[in-house]
Amino acid sequence: MAPANPVSQQYSPVINSWVYPYFEQNWRLFAPDPESVNRQILARTAHTGPDGSVHASPWFDLSAVDTSAVAHQPFPSHTAQNMLRRAWAGYVDSHAGDDKARTERARMMQKYLGNIAADRAAAHGSTAFGFIQLRVVTRPIAAPGTAGRPPTPVENRLLPWWKVTGHGE
Repeated sequence: MAPANPVSQQYSPVINSWVYPYFEQNWRLFAPDPESVNRQILARTAHTGPDGSVHASPWFDLSAVDTSAVAHQPFPSHTAQNMLRRAWAGYVDSHAGDDKARTERARMMQKYLGNIAADRAAAHGSTAFGFIQLRVVTRPIAAPGTAGRPPTPVENRLLPWWKVTGHGE
């Protein structure tokens, strides 16, 4: 954080290679970038029956679980507020519009998002399942004083089915 000097200039590449992957420094604490859209992340699960037929569950709103965990808490958990939202942001940043993972980071973010969704679906009481699918509905945040009708979705993104392990199948 010191001003640039000959020593910091000489060693900054080495120091930055250790610091920035783990300790990102930015001004968000002092000038946060508020969300400009609301994202509703929904999940449904599926399992294959003994006869080979596939049974899918109804959609389950993962975002609503996070919202309710934060709504009436005087000191809500940072995890409850941000885990799903940050996992989705990481997924979007690492994937193209076709939802194909082309890098190791993209595969890791897909697995991370899928694991969060699968764990939450299992906690919701879903029966044993081997696949999960996500749908993300993005709506702009309504301007103050425009109550009455909900904003039209800007995006309704349906992700492919992902195989999950450790949830009963």
